[in-house]
Amino acid sequence: MKTTRTLTAVLAASVLMLAACSGKSSDGDGVKDTTADKGLPVVGVNLKYDPNTLVNDGKPIHLDWWAWGNIPQMQAFADAYQKIHPNVDITLVNQPWEDYWTKLPLQLQGTKGPVIFNVHNSEHDNIIKYMAPYDVPVEALTADYTNAKSHVIDGKVYYIDLGLMSGAIYYNKDMWAKAGLTDADIPETWDQFSAVAKRLTVRDGTKLKQAGFNFNASFSAFQSGMAYQLGQNMFAADGKTPTVDNPANLQVIQRFLQMYADGSGSKDFGTEATTSFGQGQTAMVYAWGWYEGNLRSEFPKIKFGVFRTPVPTAGTTPYAFDRYNGESTLGINRNAPADQQAAAQDFLKFYLTDKAGMKALDLSYGVFPAYKPLADDPDIKADPALQAYGDIDRYIWPGTIPSTFEDNFTKMWQDILYNKVDPAKALTAAQQKITTDLAGKDFQSAEHLYAAYVPGP
Repeated sequence: MKTTRTLTAVLAASVLMLAACSGKSSDGDGVKDTTADKGLPVVGVNLKYDPNTLVNDGKPIHLDWWAWGNIPQMQAFADAYQKIHPNVDITLVNQPWEDYWTKLPLQLQGTKGPVIFNVHNSEHDNIIKYMAPYDVPVEALTADYTNAKSHVIDGKVYYIDLGLMSGAIYYNKDMWAKAGLTDADIPETWDQFSAVAKRLTVRDGTKLKQAGFNFNASFSAFQSGMAYQLGQNMFAADGKTPTVDNPANLQVIQRFLQMYADGSGSKDFGTEATTSFGQGQTAMVYAWGWYEGNLRSEFPKIKFGVFRTPVPTAGTTPYAFDRYNGESTLGINRNAPADQQAAAQDFLKFYLTDKAGMKALDLSYGVFPAYKPLADDPDIKADPALQAYGDIDRYIWPGTIPSTFEDNFTKMWQDILYNKVDPAKALTAAQQKITTDLAGKDFQSAEHLYAAYVPGP
C-alpha cells in the first residue's frame, strides 16, 4: 500500500518517466511469428499456460503497460514473454504515483489508453468499470492463488493479490552497532522502542544530526494499522461505519508525537522518513514491504535489518500486530481494441504462471507470495522483511480500503505537525470526512473474516 504510495512515488520518480502512452502503433515493431510450436513445456499447476501457440495469428501487435514502480521486474515479464512471442511488442510506461490515478481513468475512457495497467485495490471503485474480466478458469485461479476468492465478482475476476504486505521497522545496522546495540536490543514494546530511538539519536549541540526514529510522510502507513494493537477495528460491527475518532487512534497519535517530543526525531528533519533513511540520516523507520525492494534498488549502500513492529505490552499477543493488504496483479483495458485485449489475455496467463517472474516480483515488493507454488521457496523464507512479520495469521485484512482513509490520515497528521491542530480535533475531522466520503458507497469491510475477530461498537 500505498500506505506505501509515497514510497512508490519516490521509486517512480527515480526512473525514466514518460508523459503518456508510448505512442507506438498497434502493429508494434513489425516483427512476425510463424512458428506456433516452440517446443516449450506447458507451465502452471492448476492454471496452465501453453506457450506453443501463435498470438494474434503471428501478426505484429503492440501493447502499452502502465506501472508506477518496480519497473525492472515488470520488464523482465515482458522480455521473457517477447522471447517466446516476438511479434508482441510490450512497452513499459512508468507513470509517477502522484499522477497515475488521475491520468489512468481518463485514458481508459477511450480506445487509446494502455491495454495493460497495474492496479492498486484502494482505487477499485475508480477503475473497475474500465476493466475486462480475466479470461481464465476462476476455479484454477483460486486454487493457485491465496485470497483470490475474495476478488470474485459475479463469477468473474478482474484482478487478484499477487502477494500480501504489511508494515515493520527498518533499522540501519551500522548506526545500530555504533550506538552499542546488539540483536538483544531489538525492542518488543513501544516503550523499549522509544528508549532505543533515543540511543540512536545524534545531535551536534541542539542541532539534530541523526534521527533515531522518523515517521515524516509515513502517517497513513501506520495510523490505519496500529489501533488494531489496542483492539480497535477500523469499522463498526456493521462492516460499513468507519471508526476513526476513538481513544485507540488518539493513543497512537500521542505515542508517535511523544517520540518527537523526546528529541528522537523532528517534523522538520527529512521531508520523507524513508528517503531520509535511505540517505543515511535516520536510524529507524516504519515502512511496508515494498520498502525492502526500494532500498536495494535506490539505496544499495545502506546496510539494513528489519524487525517486527513493537507492541504495547511485553509477552502478550495483541488483538492484531497490524493490518495487511494485497499487492494486486495487472488489469486489462476493456475499451482497448479486441486484438490487443486478446494478446493481453494471453500475456496475463503467462504472467500468472511464471513462477520465477512472480518470485522476483514478490521479493521486490516484500510480500508473502499469493502464488501457492512459492510458499516454501527458500529465498522467500529467508527474506528479512517477510521473516520480521512472524505469524501472518495475527495480522488483519480490513478489505480493499478506500483511498479516503489514506488521504485523510495524511491530512490529519499534516494538520497536527505543521498547522498546530489539536490531535483530538484533527481526529474528529478525519472521522467526519471519511464518513462523508463513504456515504452511499457499497463498501463492506472484511474484518469479520479475521480468525480472532471481535466486533466493536
